[in-house]
Amino acid sequence: MGFVVWIITGAVIGWVAGKLMKREGGFLRNILVGIVGSSLGGFLAGLVHIRGVGIGSFLISVAGACLLLWLAKKLFG
Repeated sequence: MGFVVWIITGAVIGWVAGKLMKREGGFLRNILVGIVGSSLGGFLAGLVHIRGVGIGSFLISVAGACLLLWLAKKLFG
């Protein structure tokens, strides 16, 4: 059951980041962006000793996903 929640959460985070960055994507892309972006956001937040709990964790994940989309746009056009 945890895997399903992980996939759904990744999809939601990817979708929110896509809307904020004005980038459209399909369900699979949203899942990938959400999961990888969450990992990136968590890693970077850990570097500066920020720990998110609840909505803070969600915001860190969305920020990481937005950063990932921004980097992808800069690198790949």
